[in-house]
Amino acid sequence: MNVQLLNPKKLVSKKLLLFAFLLLQATLYAQVNFTQSNLPIVIINTDIDPNTGQPTEIPDDPKVPASMKIIYHEDGSTNFVTDQDNDDFLDYDGRIKIEVRGSTSQDLPKKQYGWTTYEDNDTTKQKVSILGMPKQNDWILNGLAFDPSLMRDYLTYNLSRAIGYYTVRTQYCEVILNGQYNGLYVLQEKLKDDTNRINIEAIDEDADSGMALTGGYITKADKTTGGDPVAWTMDSYAGWTDFIHELPKPEDVTEAQNTYIHNQFLDLASKASTGNSNFINGYPSVIDIPTFVDFFVMNELSSNADGYQISTFFHKDKGGKLRAGPIWDFNLTYGNDLFDYGFDRSHTDVWQFSDGGNEGAKFWTDLFNDDDFRCYLSRRWNQVTADGQPLSYEAISDYIDETVALIADATVREQQRWGTTPNHAQEITNLKAWLQERFTWINANIGSFTACADVQTPSLVITKINYNPSETDEFPESDDQEFIEIKNTGTTQVNLTGVYLRELGVSYQFPVNATIASGQKIHIVSSPEVFEAKYGVAAFGQFQRNLSNSSQNLVLADGFGNIIDAVEYSDSEPWPDADGSGAYLMLISDSLDNSLPQSWVAYEDTNLSVKDVAADATRVVMYPNPVSNILTIHAADGIKSIEIYDIYGKLLQAATADDVTVKASLSGYAAGIYLVKVTGAKGSVTQKVVKN
Repeated sequence: MNVQLLNPKKLVSKKLLLFAFLLLQATLYAQVNFTQSNLPIVIINTDIDPNTGQPTEIPDDPKVPASMKIIYHEDGSTNFVTDQDNDDFLDYDGRIKIEVRGSTSQDLPKKQYGWTTYEDNDTTKQKVSILGMPKQNDWILNGLAFDPSLMRDYLTYNLSRAIGYYTVRTQYCEVILNGQYNGLYVLQEKLKDDTNRINIEAIDEDADSGMALTGGYITKADKTTGGDPVAWTMDSYAGWTDFIHELPKPEDVTEAQNTYIHNQFLDLASKASTGNSNFINGYPSVIDIPTFVDFFVMNELSSNADGYQISTFFHKDKGGKLRAGPIWDFNLTYGNDLFDYGFDRSHTDVWQFSDGGNEGAKFWTDLFNDDDFRCYLSRRWNQVTADGQPLSYEAISDYIDETVALIADATVREQQRWGTTPNHAQEITNLKAWLQERFTWINANIGSFTACADVQTPSLVITKINYNPSETDEFPESDDQEFIEIKNTGTTQVNLTGVYLRELGVSYQFPVNATIASGQKIHIVSSPEVFEAKYGVAAFGQFQRNLSNSSQNLVLADGFGNIIDAVEYSDSEPWPDADGSGAYLMLISDSLDNSLPQSWVAYEDTNLSVKDVAADATRVVMYPNPVSNILTIHAADGIKSIEIYDIYGKLLQAATADDVTVKASLSGYAAGIYLVKVTGAKGSVTQKVVKN
């Protein structure tokens, strides 16, 4: 049964009895002599309440001011409480505002906390890096509520990250609150729109039409105990599911924005209910299939009792598809539940999306019942659980053992303080046994993936990336000049229906029935007007947002998320330098693996005419440049000879060749500038090369 459907009077009565028992239990386990830890030590002191002269109690709301220190030896050596006065060992030393967080977990004596980092004035929020995590200002201390294994959230978040998804970063720590040892916690990120968290861009507050209205959004299916109003309700096969706005905040969302994102869910529900998997007008046109598939994988692997109904997040970027995740709140998993409240729902032999309780909106069950979607779910399950993969039983078991060793000392203190883990070793034994049974049951019931085992994708290749163009008087905005070039390297025309950029950061979906001819190159760009003005070439389409100036994963996929081509470029070596230098990344040859940095060169071309675009393959390219030892020279029309001169024109090396690619050694030369002359069937080209 869904927790939300309980009789309120009975639940309150039971909660009061449980709370009294837990409070009594807590007083029996209060004293811990805590001086050191292999984990970071977090020390929080709330400000003195002027009315009581005592440290301010931390309420549910609002956040109250406090000071925080985090002791962390980066070399992995032991952290000591006495290190709090040594700046060399302080990862953070500053002001925060803190509150109690959670819903049912607030019944427990050991509280969970949400906190925000502030400047010393207690007014201005301050983004900081905590324990190596990217800078932000909102953080959480997860108290591991209702979880005697002390690892279910930590385990699942890290497994999700291992299969390729942003999931909150985590770090075990031990906490001292107002002078008293408060136990083992997981310090983790809060889900927020951020390039290093949920990489979407917040919707403009006044967006009410067109492309601007399409994102970004974060929406959740959840309980309403947080006080936020229900935006809409959707039917499930066992009741209903409440949906709540997370971004924009409920108080900021406009009627147009609410209607738009609600319609995305209604569209999904309608298409899933009829099993419409067509790329043009089926559910693949609405949702990012891989994120929904992997949401199933993580929730069903763990048999999440709250899955799909509670703490279930979705996000959508401007111009992009609706995506499931990130995953959140996995303490009632792997056989664990709110047993003291009368619940026992995390079993090895059920599908959590159709167990008669917290099933979530009916589109989850409808997707599973669709043959095409289920095929991809089965394929992905078998892929990530295969031997050597992150979700294999052996890999998970090993990670559990590593975690046990990591928190071994803190587990003893946690028991002394709160009495919540009387037999941790047995909990771990039970967890592993449960996992073995779960794998057996899913493997027997998930079905075949033969129909989608060998999907053929079109021969589309990313051949140019201009991610940080230089600024000039004529073109003063770098972002407006960005472009991605895609080439059809196959022998037939390709229908681009369903093809899209799959990863967050930039969004683009090809128009229905758009085509690309054999050998044709097309450009999707940041600003079609600027692109045509600069290069004299009409853009094929416009992507939303902008390419990262440091690193980005560009994944071209079909409507089911099958990868057509993928390039994760970087502005750091060994990638060529195309970072604001006036050059863009150019693939040396279609025959090379474009996922490798050595397959690319930085090329500057201010006259990207139609003729030049067609002739890219005939250019002579040399890489790496600068070079340390071996210089590779490539010319599609063939190389007859090469000559290498010093800066004064003295011939240092000459060789004949009859190939499209040759290698020359510069290992014996001093650092400096050299001239390399390449002669081919269409004449000679001389280029400068820098020797490190």
